[in-house]
Amino acid sequence: MTRQTLFDVLRFNDQGLIPAVIQDAKSKRVLTLCYLNRQALEKSLKEGKVYVFRRSLNRLMLKGETSGHIQTIKRVEVDCEGNSLVVHVHQRVAGCHAGYFSCYFRRLGPGKRLTVAERKIFDPVKVYRSS
Repeated sequence: MTRQTLFDVLRFNDQGLIPAVIQDAKSKRVLTLCYLNRQALEKSLKEGKVYVFRRSLNRLMLKGETSGHIQTIKRVEVDCEGNSLVVHVHQRVAGCHAGYFSCYFRRLGPGKRLTVAERKIFDPVKVYRSS
């Protein structure tokens, strides 16, 4: 079998992005879904911290750069078609800007109502006050 590099198999979309599921390596909780362009992925792999491409801001950003809640990369996996990633990380404090450990803190309950399924870890008003 020929050895392939990561960039040999990746298939970025028309906007030059690839979706990445960010998962806590210890708890196995999915923290968030983000998008990386080639530059974000290269910088993430080089520094060992997750960088994302913020579509709303049209810029590269260190995940946690404002809050200090950075994600240290432990392992990266590529799906069979090369069009998405799973990035296993050590999450410092929390992965969600709303104050929860995971961005997936709401669950669908009876009557198709959403309920908050975990407690807040930090107060986003205090953390993001200066931004």
